[in-house]
Amino acid sequence: MSDRIIIGQINGLYGVQGWVKVYSYTEPIVNIINYSPWQLYLQTQWQTWSILAGKKQGKGIIARLENVIDRTQATNLLGAEIAIERSQLPATSNNEYYWSDLIGLTVINQDNITLGKVDHLLATGANDVLVLAGKPVLLIPFVLEHVVLKVDLANRILQVDWDTDF
Repeated sequence: MSDRIIIGQINGLYGVQGWVKVYSYTEPIVNIINYSPWQLYLQTQWQTWSILAGKKQGKGIIARLENVIDRTQATNLLGAEIAIERSQLPATSNNEYYWSDLIGLTVINQDNITLGKVDHLLATGANDVLVLAGKPVLLIPFVLEHVVLKVDLANRILQVDWDTDF
């Protein structure tokens, strides 16, 4: 597992004083500004940036980063992925998992049949959904004890009660 966790992306400019619009993957979205420093992927490498200020603006988030004083400098940050070090995240308790920990796990059913690997997850109103890569794409609800029987992060396996016919 990587020690870097992607938590958002710089997706716009705000004003003329170097503020940027941020698309946040955190829940709630405003939590992204609680993590500093950020790692930004710029010019094919990760660079460390401290946050000077950040806040909710309308339905999104805006932030001001150190040494970015005008719109021209902020333009250079557009499209940059935002990551933090894993050590910046709070510890999880039993039966709590970060999505980043689940991505890439091999999913097997109760008959030890491999169903695929977790490509990504979707948030729905009722529960999160595992999206397994492949053709066809397989969607499995992430419901602990009912559908998801065991999460073995050490061995990178997720065991589910799921029939191959679904």
